[in-house]
Amino acid sequence: MAKYLDEAPMVLKEFLVYMESILGRSPQTVSEYYLDLRTFFRYIVATRSSLPLDDLDSVSIDGIDLDLASSVTQSEIYEYLLYISRQRPRFHNSAATTYGNTAKTRARKMSSLRAFYKYYCDKTRKIAVNPVVNIDIPKTRKSLPKFLSLNESVKLLENVDGEYAVRDYCILTIFLNCGLRVSELAGISVQDINRDDRLLRVLGKGNKERMVYLNDACLDAIRAYDEKRKDDVLRLKPAHKNAYFISRNGTRLSVVRIKELVKEHLDRAGLGQKHASAHKLRHTAATLMYQNGVDVRTIKEVLGHENLDTTAIYTHVVSENLREAAERNPLAAVKRDKSNDQQ
Repeated sequence: MAKYLDEAPMVLKEFLVYMESILGRSPQTVSEYYLDLRTFFRYIVATRSSLPLDDLDSVSIDGIDLDLASSVTQSEIYEYLLYISRQRPRFHNSAATTYGNTAKTRARKMSSLRAFYKYYCDKTRKIAVNPVVNIDIPKTRKSLPKFLSLNESVKLLENVDGEYAVRDYCILTIFLNCGLRVSELAGISVQDINRDDRLLRVLGKGNKERMVYLNDACLDAIRAYDEKRKDDVLRLKPAHKNAYFISRNGTRLSVVRIKELVKEHLDRAGLGQKHASAHKLRHTAATLMYQNGVDVRTIKEVLGHENLDTTAIYTHVVSENLREAAERNPLAAVKRDKSNDQQ
């Protein structure tokens, strides 16, 4: 059961149920909405009650209702943005945490607030004045995606080891060849894999389905794991009977655990410092496709992007083909003779 169904006050629960059941937002996205709104309303309660902000996460929002949500001012939202940009801990369970959310995190929190007030002001008209309508989303710096080179990708696969090496090799192979999101890979069920037609059904953002082609490397890794998986199926818990990737506890392998195991294998391959995240494997798949001549529109479909602009970032990555073309230009070795310069 979604956490917000148990914890959220009714004014938040109504919005969150609408986002998931009517607009089709994924449970992960709705969970992020809930956490963002919980932090915001904790801040409102704390500042209005003169409570210390260093203990913000213990503030109760049980009393949040439409009256309070309606009373929020634009000034309070600006003050909240200042708080999360300067004082909000980045790592809540670490004594050595740094402070201040990144621009990307602040932009996401503002998007959650916008969606909340848009629902109550425009959709239900239960709130008369929208306090966020004229507040800009914090600007985020667009950076090129980080990725593994072809040689680094091979090195990663060659260094997979451990008790669950066959399973983990299959996971890494699908990441690197299909460009799945971590949540998409965690969500793979037994019935999603069509070995005969070499297709994988993927449930992406917004509960949108897409089909991904499985190449020889993926099929080989899947068949190897199929054999190894037979013993793991015997301890599968009933609620997880359709899960393809199985944890040591007999449950569906979680997003958190997949991120951890990817980092473990990156570290083992000596790539952890530079590429310590599962999402970079998605970037790697897209970049290697683009470097080897795959059309951007095709990559868009493979990755499940909503807009082509999202995929177009890979066109800014300097490909090995372009580098090789520049190096092979017959003028590449011609340099100016500085001895002819006038003194």
